[in-house]
Amino acid sequence: MLPVRSAVAAIVVAVLPLQMLVSQAVPVPASAAAELPMRPIGPALMGGRIADLAVHPRDARTWYVAAGSGGVWKTTNSGVTFAPIFERQPSFSIGVVTLDPSNPEVVWVGTGENVSGRHVGWGDGVYRSRDGGRSWQRMGLANSQHIGRILVDPRDGNTVLVAAEGPLWSSGGERGVYRSTDGGATWTAALQIDENTGVTDMEFDPSNPDVVYAAAYQRRRHVWGFLAGGAGSGIYKSTDNGKTWRKLSTGLPSGEIGKIGLAVTPADPARVYATIEAAGDKRGFYASMNRGESWERRNAYISGGTGPHYYQELEASPSNADLVYQMDVFIQVTRDGGRSFANLETGHDKHSDNHALWIDPSDGRHLLVGTDGGLYESFDEGQRWRHFPNLPLSQLYKVALNDRSPFYDVLAGAQDLGTLHGPSRTLHGEGVRNQDWYVPLGADGYGVAFEPGNPDLMYLI
Repeated sequence: MLPVRSAVAAIVVAVLPLQMLVSQAVPVPASAAAELPMRPIGPALMGGRIADLAVHPRDARTWYVAAGSGGVWKTTNSGVTFAPIFERQPSFSIGVVTLDPSNPEVVWVGTGENVSGRHVGWGDGVYRSRDGGRSWQRMGLANSQHIGRILVDPRDGNTVLVAAEGPLWSSGGERGVYRSTDGGATWTAALQIDENTGVTDMEFDPSNPDVVYAAAYQRRRHVWGFLAGGAGSGIYKSTDNGKTWRKLSTGLPSGEIGKIGLAVTPADPARVYATIEAAGDKRGFYASMNRGESWERRNAYISGGTGPHYYQELEASPSNADLVYQMDVFIQVTRDGGRSFANLETGHDKHSDNHALWIDPSDGRHLLVGTDGGLYESFDEGQRWRHFPNLPLSQLYKVALNDRSPFYDVLAGAQDLGTLHGPSRTLHGEGVRNQDWYVPLGADGYGVAFEPGNPDLMYLI
């Protein structure tokens, strides 16, 4: 299946007579269609794939939420309400959102998801806002298609490093590490490896931003399969703020390597963690105690489920150097520097498939997590979670309409959220609400159809 360019963040419908919606014989003039107002009908009861999170460092109520297929959303009241702030830009697929540490009103967005599934959308480069997301400028790297990470130098907001994965379905494009010293007006290709290898993750040394680590990732998807790795993958280090790079090797696996996730921690800046997809007994969780100069394999664990290409993100505690979380179908946690892992999630009050994690620097028990099923918050380090049912971000594969009167029903097959069924309109003053939707079938929803003349008979694949 080719990437879904037409995936929608929420269902919107035009005010059309039902006969015009269900009949193929009545064309709608383009001029008339352009004037039809659109209205959202949801659903927001399931939140869709969250790709990244950024929290204002001086105002913990302000969050930016990047959606794999739904743009960027902002809250200034800790999630009570969210507003879409990227909907007028050409790209709907987001890989990363980053705030300038020295001026958090400067927001950087990297378009194109940084996972490698068949359903991902691609982007058209990086964007910058100087006013907290009210307005945007496109800052180049249009041929990167998938952005893995953006780092802004905390000493100088004009110095920016971008980890570009490059196209998923073809070779070439803009891949590697790109560096700007003029706020994105111009870019220098600081690290380039080959036409199939980009960079998927990158980290500053918290004590010295001149030291930077980058994870290179060779991958290529075809209609017939996915080549998840190669000799181009590896870990690189820069000691001059990303101008030049060298490949690290001591203690690291060689040969065919897949996706790598990196983490460093202010609790011990000399310590670097990596999760490495590789063959046999080379794969697993690695640690360096000397800023990447040598490595020790501490565990065989890597992200599973759909595969490391869909996960492999690491987040290290800012206050406990031995505490690291790894994104996976379920969040995994090590409390001894990678020597052992356990499942963080113990209840059933949260969706699986985790992609983004924010750890509150003032309270490590306070977590925000982005999943295939939306955004969650915990105040007890994952023992209990609350979901935010106000983000209409369900990624939809297929939509069907029945011929019920006076208001027709909508049936939608959603990515990892099951099949969703709801009304096109109701008599409620609030319009279509979350409670008007339900899930007749779980897991992934694909093909959907109603039987003509029988609005209650649904077909689901």
